[in-house]
Amino acid sequence: MSNGDIFLGEVIGTAILILFGAGVCAAVTLKHSKARASGWIVIAFGWGFGVLAGAYTAAPLSGGHLNPAVTLGIAVDTGVWDKVWVYLLGQMIGAMIGAVLAYLVYLAQFNANTGQDGDPDGPTPTLGIFSTIPEIRNPVANLLTEVIATVALVLPILAFGMTKGLGESGTQILVVSLLVVGIGLSLGGPTGYAINPARDLGPRIVHTFLPIPNKGTSDWSYAWVPVVGPLIGAAIAGVLYNAAF
Repeated sequence: MSNGDIFLGEVIGTAILILFGAGVCAAVTLKHSKARASGWIVIAFGWGFGVLAGAYTAAPLSGGHLNPAVTLGIAVDTGVWDKVWVYLLGQMIGAMIGAVLAYLVYLAQFNANTGQDGDPDGPTPTLGIFSTIPEIRNPVANLLTEVIATVALVLPILAFGMTKGLGESGTQILVVSLLVVGIGLSLGGPTGYAINPARDLGPRIVHTFLPIPNKGTSDWSYAWVPVVGPLIGAAIAGVLYNAAF
């Protein structure tokens, strides 16, 4: 795979992933959305379908990593590092594009985020649509959650035989998508399961600059946790897989 193919595949695939993921969070969170308050199960499946659509689309070009943690875990396992920067660059740009697209889909709902017209609840905080927020703010506990959840993602991906560019098999992509749903349902409660630095950081950057009325904070004091935690978890998964399999 050429650098150009890898970059393009990761941009497109990650943009689709975030479009679906941020989109389902917007659907569940925003006022005047038909899916409002439909719950965590809907969010978990929305993200899983985002992985499915994004990885299927990107696989012929880049293998469909869509996640710096996956890219890092593969590099640690295989010792091949020369393409890592291309994957990471494509993933970050794609994540930001996907966040902007999700914003445009729900533009009217974001613009109506005013709390006016007798609404007693006031404006809706919007960061959770784009990035993760811990339920209990404890940096050590939050970091551990992200490390463990990312090991639970990357180690099975390596074991699924997707190490070489994550393969071309639709079955493997489907299994990984279901794995992401499972992680969301089982391990996502404490922090919102970033398990992907680009998935959290790219949309957080976009949230900072978007002209959303009453959008609330972008919470940059927490932003290091969903970046560092998944990278540590990915490195651990790569070492474990290389040593054990």
